[in-house]
Amino acid sequence: MSDKATLEINGEKYEFPVVIGTEKEVAIDIKSLRSATNGIITIDPGFKNTGSCESAITFLDGEKGILRYRGYSIEELAEKAHFLEVIYLLIFGELPNKEKLDQFHADIKSHSIVDDDLKKILDAFPKSAHPMGVLSSLTSALTAFYPSSVDVASEEAMYNSITTILGKFPVIVSWTMRKKQGLPLEYGDDSLDYVENIVKMMFKSPNCEYKQNPILVNALDKLLILHGDHEQNCSTSTVRITGSSHAGLFVSLASGISALWGPLHGGANQAVLEMLEAIQADGGDTKKFMAKAKDKNDPFRLMGFGHRVYKNFDPRAKIIKVAADELLADLGIQDPILDIAKGLEKEALEDPYFVERKLYPNVDFYSGIIYRAMGIPVDMFTVMFALGRLPGWIAQWKEMRRNQEPIGRPRQLYVGETYRPFVPVDER
Repeated sequence: MSDKATLEINGEKYEFPVVIGTEKEVAIDIKSLRSATNGIITIDPGFKNTGSCESAITFLDGEKGILRYRGYSIEELAEKAHFLEVIYLLIFGELPNKEKLDQFHADIKSHSIVDDDLKKILDAFPKSAHPMGVLSSLTSALTAFYPSSVDVASEEAMYNSITTILGKFPVIVSWTMRKKQGLPLEYGDDSLDYVENIVKMMFKSPNCEYKQNPILVNALDKLLILHGDHEQNCSTSTVRITGSSHAGLFVSLASGISALWGPLHGGANQAVLEMLEAIQADGGDTKKFMAKAKDKNDPFRLMGFGHRVYKNFDPRAKIIKVAADELLADLGIQDPILDIAKGLEKEALEDPYFVERKLYPNVDFYSGIIYRAMGIPVDMFTVMFALGRLPGWIAQWKEMRRNQEPIGRPRQLYVGETYRPFVPVDER
């Protein structure tokens, strides 16, 4: 393969370097395009063909259904690792030994107390507030309690900021849910591991002894691992572009939370449950709605099937389907909504229309089922997604700042009015 790409415009030829990644991905480096061609740019709505950065964090091949964090397959990590190990891997580049992992967890726990004044901000929100809005606001508000900017050149300063947000974010997540449910706020238990503590903070009832369900903890641990990072998606790109202005870590994370909120991104798992509830309200006939999904003239959209990046089965969905089946069997839940979900899943995996188009259930479909089975409110689903994606956002922000990437500033092609002289108001 040539190490140059040639672009010809109006008889003029321009050469640009070809860059090859470690997984043999090929990119044309066009950062000099505008200056070399005297103002010519590319147009790529949605950035489907545009690489915004070079990154060593996550490799994704949608055609082959491959997802790897720092070279480790998502299948092996979900089977053999715990979420805290994956957090360390994503942020620092290597799996920790036991000594490093224990120290990392101890440092996170040392930052798990949230300033009591943050409760006053939480109290100001009505119970009707969407949890994602609350989470974004509280994460941004942490900047007020830690106003000094992170010295990205200092390993100690960077490490302290990372362990601070990893300690406080799960507390804020649990408070967001408990506030909406009218329950007292919890700080958890230092004797538990990272995910066990998250579960206890969310679900501990004030009037009875708390008992941990290991199958539930394992299912959530896997789900958080699967959500850990996903290359340059909407929220991750938002975190990087916000941080490229040298905005601090906490406010950059808050911008990512807001981007994740949308139903085309993290809000998709909430949209799945809302769809299932609508099907139930209509009578629960899954065959009817599968037919509607195949009808191009019908506005109904089947949520939780297919994926923009994966053109085959979402590898995360294969893993979490097993955890979902195990959890539902353990809890013995009788829920018509979950019955409808299983019915849709069965039909989609057997219907030639969906099989030929590879419209398989994705991770949003199964995560919604798991969260409902756990007793997590529907409008908290995207908050749980944010909890899993937190280490990926941190890793991406850290990489972007350490690489000294320039401030993000896309161009545009102007298609508005040409010059018009101003007309005074009484002459219009």
